[in-house]
Amino acid sequence: MSNSWTSASGADLSAGYARHAGRLRGALRHALVARALRTNLPADPQQVLDIGGGDGHQAVLLARAGHQVTLLDPDPGMHKRAADRLAAESDQVRARVTLVEGTADQARDLAENGFDLVCCHGVLMYAEDPHTFLNDLAAAVRPSGLVSLLTKNANGLAMRPGLEGRWADAVAIMGAGSVEGNLGVSSRADTLTAVETILGEAGVTTSQWYGVRVFTDHLGDAPVGEGFDYVLEAEWQAGCRDPYRQIARLFHLIGRKQ
Repeated sequence: MSNSWTSASGADLSAGYARHAGRLRGALRHALVARALRTNLPADPQQVLDIGGGDGHQAVLLARAGHQVTLLDPDPGMHKRAADRLAAESDQVRARVTLVEGTADQARDLAENGFDLVCCHGVLMYAEDPHTFLNDLAAAVRPSGLVSLLTKNANGLAMRPGLEGRWADAVAIMGAGSVEGNLGVSSRADTLTAVETILGEAGVTTSQWYGVRVFTDHLGDAPVGEGFDYVLEAEWQAGCRDPYRQIARLFHLIGRKQ
């Protein structure tokens, strides 16, 4: 589908995603994105669309904070994991989350007047046509609403193999447009500038952006560990400022629709 994304070419990613989320790199990604959302979201309840929301990790956090969340994802395995996660929550939290099986091109049809916040975390990298994908995303946001977009940073791709001592791989990947990620599936990397240009044409301008995983992306399947809070703070501080955020594995853009 040129204007959407698939479950990474039909692969069952839910089990691999769950394993990754339980290790240090995955836990940091979720925690850093959640902190950025808390920093930028208004305190009053928002109508949120979570495109490619996966197992519902961010959707549940947002629902606990009082927001109404529609989780849109095409993968049945992810839906099952999201439903299982919701089953462990209170009645109030469960009532705030709606699970919808579908793709990004359906986003604009899910709210008549647009959403206050549209999240899209770790999905753009699998979209065949980023222009159409990002336009679908922007179309689902109401005027003055927010976009939260997390994707792979093309300017940081060589850092992981370099820090792992894979010198030939580091050289080969410089300037590459795609790379195999944690889930064993090839995915595209984008520059912040390219994404901002496309979103800007759709009326969305950047309010803030963060680097995600500056210091830890080369640590493979390292466990979360007892010092997680210290690692998280170091990553947050680096991800908020130059030059560190420029070489992060991922970038997290918060934009506002004009």
